[in-house]
Amino acid sequence: MFSFAVAAAAQTESAPAPAPAQTTPPPASAPAAPVWSVGGIDFSGYLDGYYSYNVNRPSNTANGQVNTLYNFNDKSDQFNLAGADLAINHAPDPVGVHADVVFGRTNTLIHAASEKDTANYLEQAYISYAPAKTHGSEFDFGQFVTSAGAEVIPAMSNWNYSRSVLFAWAIPYYHFGLRTSTPFTKTWTAGVQVVNGWNNVVANNGGVTVGITSALTKPKYTWSLDYYTGPQNFDTQKGYRNLVDTTLLLTPNAKFNAYINYDYGQNRTPASGSGSSAVPESSAHWQGVAFAAHEQATGKIAFAARYEYFNDNIGFSTGTAQNLQEFTGTYEYKWAEGLLTRAEYRRDWSDELFFPKGDTGIVKAQSTLTVAFIAFFGPKR
Repeated sequence: MFSFAVAAAAQTESAPAPAPAQTTPPPASAPAAPVWSVGGIDFSGYLDGYYSYNVNRPSNTANGQVNTLYNFNDKSDQFNLAGADLAINHAPDPVGVHADVVFGRTNTLIHAASEKDTANYLEQAYISYAPAKTHGSEFDFGQFVTSAGAEVIPAMSNWNYSRSVLFAWAIPYYHFGLRTSTPFTKTWTAGVQVVNGWNNVVANNGGVTVGITSALTKPKYTWSLDYYTGPQNFDTQKGYRNLVDTTLLLTPNAKFNAYINYDYGQNRTPASGSGSSAVPESSAHWQGVAFAAHEQATGKIAFAARYEYFNDNIGFSTGTAQNLQEFTGTYEYKWAEGLLTRAEYRRDWSDELFFPKGDTGIVKAQSTLTVAFIAFFGPKR
């Protein structure tokens, strides 16, 4: 199932599946924070903790006591550590390096059991090369977050606290391989990626996935378009997985921003076995759209809202063939530079019985209330 490959093997719990963009900036820029820099090395990081209440009160027996469809803040009816991250960065001059070490539920959910020996605790680790006289071109090699998606892994860089269904179930978190980025004009940047696949350092099928990225940045909007294609089925190069991801970020003024994010994914699984154990060829499709808006009401207070629709035609992504919808409303208060509180209401609903309730119940909807505290610091030269 898609959740296995998308989040690296089951993306958990039942967990979800995705990742942040590196060639395309996230729709929200993180507020300013205290800085740590030593010589040419910048240090950054965050600590993200929360308490979440699920009206359905799913038990540990039912689903591990989690908010279904969530990722990093998925544990319900308890305090939990969504993530703790420490990053080092040296901008290419012409050679650079970047590494993120991450702990907590974030580490648990972005890495599959099969990747524990090679990628555990690493969100990113890559070297960069920016040749002189190439007008800003850059080449990265190693493990880096995906370019797909409208949201990113660090919570403070998103508008809402919980990640969208698209982030969790439609796209990968990271890749391992080669990434290029070239500014062809003052407003258009494009690149090519050749990687081992979705959420894995070691390839299991001998094939590569190719990604093409594009970002057009104007004063009032940014349009990004990403395409990934390659074999993703276990131990075979037959049957490709394709992903089209696009985001239109609207920036009409300094206080109000909005975006539209669309994803379409397809995975073809070849026929296998013979006789009574034969499994016919299948083609899974998933697609969804998200609408989000962010208002910076004052220097300390902000509001955000998100609505999305997601279709999983045969249950390859979420495990159930269904149509999902989700609405999230978030209030943010900035106590000081580098310290945020977010209070959030979210409701997910399906046209199928999908959400655990108590020990054995299954219902069509789920509502949660979450309060989060995020402390972070960032680089400055």
